[in-house]
Amino acid sequence: MMYWIVFALFTTAETVTDMLLSWFPFYFELKIAFVIWLLSPYTKGSSVLYRKFVHPTLSHKEKEIDDYIAQAKDRSYETMMKFGKRGLNIAATAAVTAAAKGQGVLSDKLRSFSMQDLTLINTEDDLALGQWGCLRGLTRERG
Repeated sequence: MMYWIVFALFTTAETVTDMLLSWFPFYFELKIAFVIWLLSPYTKGSSVLYRKFVHPTLSHKEKEIDDYIAQAKDRSYETMMKFGKRGLNIAATAAVTAAAKGQGVLSDKLRSFSMQDLTLINTEDDLALGQWGCLRGLTRERG
């Protein structure tokens, strides 16, 4: 665990140092050597750095870190409630708008049918049913 904490700090610092020191000769080779030193079980570089720098700093600032975590937890709950309410309002508005538009489209479609169109639909249905009835009657006679 010590290695991963030190490596995370190294990676964070690396973003700044890459911009500032990448012109330095053998910079990238030194970075590789440093990571190998951190990882090596013989040198235990990450353990040395953790015990000398990271752990004392974390121990000294433990109260401040705990307070910050509690504040972040409270703020995250408030933010989640705020965005949840906003999301529900947007969803409700979208549903009402869709329903209103859908009802308008449906009523426009129904109004567009004339009485002649409606009588043609009924006649076509009667013809289809009549043909189906004749076919059923023929199959009964044969069966």
